[in-house]
Amino acid sequence: MSSHPAPTDRAPGTRSSASPWARLSNHLDENTDGYGPLRGTLPTGRITMIWLAANLVVTTLLTGTLFVPGVPWATALGLILLGTLLGGAVLVLVGNMGTRTGLPTMALTKGAFGLRGSFLPVAANVVVLMGWSWVQAMLAGVTVNHVVAQATGFSSPVLFSVLAQLVVVGLAIFGHSGIARVEPWLALVILAIMAWIFVVAFTTHPVGDFLALSADPAAGWTSVSVLDVVIATAISWTVLSAEFNRLARTQAAGVVGSAVGYTLSTTLAMTLGATAIAWVVLEGGEAVPFDPTVIVEAFGAPLAVVVFLSVMATNTMVVYGMVSSVVNMVPSSRIRFLPTALVLGAISVVGATWLGLLDQFTAFLTVIGALFVPVFAVMLADYYVVHKAPTTPTSCAVAAGSTGTAAG
Repeated sequence: MSSHPAPTDRAPGTRSSASPWARLSNHLDENTDGYGPLRGTLPTGRITMIWLAANLVVTTLLTGTLFVPGVPWATALGLILLGTLLGGAVLVLVGNMGTRTGLPTMALTKGAFGLRGSFLPVAANVVVLMGWSWVQAMLAGVTVNHVVAQATGFSSPVLFSVLAQLVVVGLAIFGHSGIARVEPWLALVILAIMAWIFVVAFTTHPVGDFLALSADPAAGWTSVSVLDVVIATAISWTVLSAEFNRLARTQAAGVVGSAVGYTLSTTLAMTLGATAIAWVVLEGGEAVPFDPTVIVEAFGAPLAVVVFLSVMATNTMVVYGMVSSVVNMVPSSRIRFLPTALVLGAISVVGATWLGLLDQFTAFLTVIGALFVPVFAVMLADYYVVHKAPTTPTSCAVAAGSTGTAAG
């Protein structure tokens, strides 16, 4: 605890205590993990579970529904694994920079691009994470609306999308640390429901039926385009990899935890999506891609629970990641957490009404890849090859361009 009194909004010469706003703002600044380097404490298992929970999310699941029947089911599964391994290698290497320095991803861009040069990737990161937060809130809203409409007849997907994002913003401001603690338990619930869906799918139709499902070229997918989207998914998660991995106790914990957790979660979620949409086709239904109501209709309320829980957990960390990026943007001029969170949160709530973005999801992933593949390539080359940065947190923080000191 600091020996210096926290700043207040109290006027000189008055005896009044700090305003509620000032007390809340000071509390959040003191307890947020967003500013400056950290020394991680989490073991391999915890990092694995954090990554496992983070990507067991509806967007990853629904990405799998894009591929079938555009390519054969077995081909889709093989490409999902290959693309996850290729893209995951970048994610793990950038995440390891976070473990070694204690810094979040966008703060690390200062090492390769300088302070002013880092503003562009930071701005791009905020835009990307904002897009993710909108998409996930919309999917949660559409799913809840589907369940409510079936039960009551009332339908307003925009309303439920806004309500979902309001909850997310509240959790990002007040409960991000709690979400990080309960996320592994949410992952276990989600995994259990996913296992049940796999059992239903493969007991209704044997694996041979899925293997025999013919590809539909009219869907517009090829092996190359599927691989591109899977790799882009990993790149989109890399913008938060150092945020998660800087919590690791050791480099081994961060590398193994992120590699196992990300690979397992992405492969499972996308495979579930591809299998679920293939099952819909085998049942005589229409393969409508990236629509949660199609597979919720097929598998019922348990899948709706997966969608909602995954969005609440993951989207909270996405919104928190946006705030962390902005707070760390200019080390010499600390930006306060609360006003930043409220401004970005308000934008995320308004944007959740733009349901048309769901039709542009693959284009969104392509843009992410185009923006960040060169950024991460330069960062990795600069850090591991050119400067061969040391492994002590303090020296790495300096090398990455931070003016802070390592947390003790």
